[in-house]
Amino acid sequence: MRILYDSKLPQFKMPFGTLTPNEACTLTIHIPSTVRANRVTCELQYENGSHAQTAVLDFLETKGPYDHFQGTFSIPYTGLYFYYFRITNHEGSFRLFKEGDDTNMEAGDLWQVSCVPADFNTPDWAKGAIIYQVFPDRFYKSGQCDLTGKLEPYTVHKNWYEDVDWKPTPEGVVLNNDFYGGNFKGIAEKMDYIASLGTTILYLNPISKSFSNHRYDTGDYKTPDPMLGTEADFVKLCETAHEYGIKVILDGVYSHTGSNSRYFNREGAFSDVGAYQSQQSPYASWYTFYQWPNNYHSWWNFDTLPTVNKMDPAFIEYIISGEDSVIAHWLKLGADGFRLDVADELPDGFLKLLYDRVKELNPDALVLGEVWEDASNKMAYGSRRSYFTNAELDSVMNYPFRTAIINFMRGWDSGRGFRDTVMSIVENYPPQVWKCNMNLLGTHDTPRILTALVDDFDGTREEKAKRRLSRNNLEVARDRLMMASFLQYTLPGSPSLYYGDEALMEGYKDPFNRRTYPWGREDWELVAYFRRLGRLRRDCEALRLGDIRFFEAGDKHLGFTRSLNGVEYKIYVNRSGDPWDIPAGKVVFGQNIQTITPDCLTLAPRGFCVVEG
Repeated sequence: MRILYDSKLPQFKMPFGTLTPNEACTLTIHIPSTVRANRVTCELQYENGSHAQTAVLDFLETKGPYDHFQGTFSIPYTGLYFYYFRITNHEGSFRLFKEGDDTNMEAGDLWQVSCVPADFNTPDWAKGAIIYQVFPDRFYKSGQCDLTGKLEPYTVHKNWYEDVDWKPTPEGVVLNNDFYGGNFKGIAEKMDYIASLGTTILYLNPISKSFSNHRYDTGDYKTPDPMLGTEADFVKLCETAHEYGIKVILDGVYSHTGSNSRYFNREGAFSDVGAYQSQQSPYASWYTFYQWPNNYHSWWNFDTLPTVNKMDPAFIEYIISGEDSVIAHWLKLGADGFRLDVADELPDGFLKLLYDRVKELNPDALVLGEVWEDASNKMAYGSRRSYFTNAELDSVMNYPFRTAIINFMRGWDSGRGFRDTVMSIVENYPPQVWKCNMNLLGTHDTPRILTALVDDFDGTREEKAKRRLSRNNLEVARDRLMMASFLQYTLPGSPSLYYGDEALMEGYKDPFNRRTYPWGREDWELVAYFRRLGRLRRDCEALRLGDIRFFEAGDKHLGFTRSLNGVEYKIYVNRSGDPWDIPAGKVVFGQNIQTITPDCLTLAPRGFCVVEG
């Protein structure tokens, strides 16, 4: 017999998940009576491995073949902690560590517990939301924009359905300077469509004046790109979204600027004196020059993206603390928050200043970070991050859920890995955070989810540009997308839909995942399916905000409950090739249900459903 302890189950640890300072936490461990344990302690460590405290677990009772030991501890200070058990008997003592491969903690197979500030709150409107992500140039074009001041050179496609430019220059540089003219007015004009998907948050990729079509090479933080429209057009976009009950969040790109910017001005396109032009520039302290002006620190060695010194006082004033800082500027115009690009490259001190300033300006605004791993124990550039324990982010992009869904759908995981990933995130993140997590399947940084569900992405760039899914693969991918999205919409957090995924768009990574929305060529049956998912989330509060517990995870079957205030929904997913008999109940949502009797439901292969009660 094995010693029993599972931190995810209430019979072993209460409360579940994270703690607040001085909150009592009760641990119970079941040790086979044959071990003859006479002393059990929980050894709590700081995240750096040093000893924090010892909690004694006293003998509670004997049940069957197990002796139960129970003890309580509390943590006085916020931070990330790890723990293990020490068990002593007449022969000596031994340590008990977390077993299995369901942890990605660098500290080893220890259990984790975070202590977060008691007053750390997140916006209610972001909890259980539905996010629609738009790459502005490629969504919809309405009318014309005054291109005076547009950074050159650039090209504009004459046909909305032309393919993206992907070939590098003879020097091997991909310029990303082809545009289609999608704009603020176009997004506002399509707000009814966006709202029909159940959207409550509209997330826009960068909108500031920039050279490239992706606009992550910021040219002027406070000015909209002319091709998108004017400041007044942006205000109107926000007003239109708000009329539909939709919040607007913007991409905040603060780890680097463009070389073609008023701050660096390598190309001389701006009237300001940039850091590249003069060491006396008001922006000179923003950048690190190894040998001025041509040898400087840049983002991932792209010389068009000079990295900024995030803690430079002048930069902080410009972005965060100034009366008309970048943050203040866009919030005043109607934005409801920010998604922070490469948050792990922004120091904790910078994040805290930004977070506090946003909340000062609008306590109900959202600060969401781009983090690809488990953000609760993230190591970046040699230091442990404190996104939640120091209240620096409201939520993060939830890439672990994306990986878990794809692995399950591709047959690389039978279900156990999916369960372990989901429950690890829910355990490690504060509930006010995981309820806001951006649960994505596709983004501007990943292959289109339709392609990711069937293709392994080998081949040259040219082959990827020309390649399209075969009819058979397209049918398989579409079928998998429906199940994958069902999982996405029934898991804790906020499902995020990358524009066009609902219309059956395919494509590899940048730039092939950034094609134009196929207006007039949509798969309307699939669009209708996503609208049904949106209504499911709207009508079932427990799916938006409820707890999650798994009762099945293996043999290509998934079963879990979402419960809130006495209301419970059971979610079943059958990825196997055989029918799956499950208990009968009121089917709230379903696909491929084979038979229904008073006592039994039969899910056909590739079937899934939500059952109430």
